[in-house]
Amino acid sequence: MNGILLLIKPPNMTSFDVIAWLRKITGIKKIGHAGTLDPAACGLLPVCIGKATKTLPWFSEFDKSYRVEMILGIATDTYDNEGNILSKNPVKLDKSLIKSVIFEFTGEIEQTPPMYSAVKVGGRRLYELARKGIEVERKPRRITIYDIDILDIKDEGTYPVVRFDVKCSKGTYIRSLCNDIGIKLGYGAHMSFLIRTGVGPFSLADAVTLEEIEKRLVGGTLEPLIRAPDIVFSGYPSVVLEQKDLIRFVNGAVVFGLPGINAEAGSYIRVYAETERFIGLGTVLCVNGEKAVKPEKLFIDR
Repeated sequence: MNGILLLIKPPNMTSFDVIAWLRKITGIKKIGHAGTLDPAACGLLPVCIGKATKTLPWFSEFDKSYRVEMILGIATDTYDNEGNILSKNPVKLDKSLIKSVIFEFTGEIEQTPPMYSAVKVGGRRLYELARKGIEVERKPRRITIYDIDILDIKDEGTYPVVRFDVKCSKGTYIRSLCNDIGIKLGYGAHMSFLIRTGVGPFSLADAVTLEEIEKRLVGGTLEPLIRAPDIVFSGYPSVVLEQKDLIRFVNGAVVFGLPGINAEAGSYIRVYAETERFIGLGTVLCVNGEKAVKPEKLFIDR
């Protein structure tokens, strides 16, 4: 089994727990997830199986989308509802002000990773230090918030609740975004719930629950849910190789005589057989003015 499976990670389960469960029920060891979700968060978790694990480095570059619930007026040390409350400040609801401040965080901004995160400082995970009560200086990172869509602002008494959708670049911490919004408003905030709705070209709408996967596995109908790995490389140009060239490519040889390639030297290119089967990823070369393809990653058995 080789390909990408889109799962819905439930709350209160780590991303690794999901992988361990999947390995157990399928008997397949070569499985990896494409982007950790906090245990309390839920939503889309792409899982790569077999040779599709070669695509994992590309997932880290994808933009992400989330649906967020944020409580205003309460700040915590973890920036979510799992941590200790640091402050409580009653909020006088002003929807226009709240919206204005939230929208200030769109575009390219600097964001400091939370102490309760897997970021390494001095060779130590920040969460390991945080659990010991140690706080260290963290360098801000440049991230991009492409879009924020505020769904509603509910007056829940002293502490209003805001729900919004956000699309952001890699490396964005939504917990930090909520915390920073609270600081900007002047009374604190924390993330109370998080659902990941998109990773690159993949959508939560196409994902399935763990219960559905188990049901399909028992019924022998899991295979149709496995997506070909070439969707990860959909932004690259493609080339179809004739059988003789395909044999050379699969055996690790550079394939010359490909005038139809519309790609710059040094760029990646998707390689297909004449049957439209995805074979692998190559690098475009230009040798004596002639375009050629060098094998990089194969997604079939030799």
